[in-house]
Amino acid sequence: MQKKMPDAGGPAFYSPADAAWILGVDLNSIHRAIRIGELRAERRRSRLVIPASELRRALGGGAR
Repeated sequence: MQKKMPDAGGPAFYSPADAAWILGVDLNSIHRAIRIGELRAERRRSRLVIPASELRRALGGGAR
């Protein structure tokens, strides 16, 4: 019997470089937005990552 796994969709977190590419801005703008609190980021295994929900919010697409 084979179980069907639901499609997980895209990644849950993005690197600052990926976020900059998605938002169409410079990497320095991403770091500045994180520093002043406009964009939420977290540390995961000592790496700075941005939750996908935060990118959706920044794109004007939805809830946190």
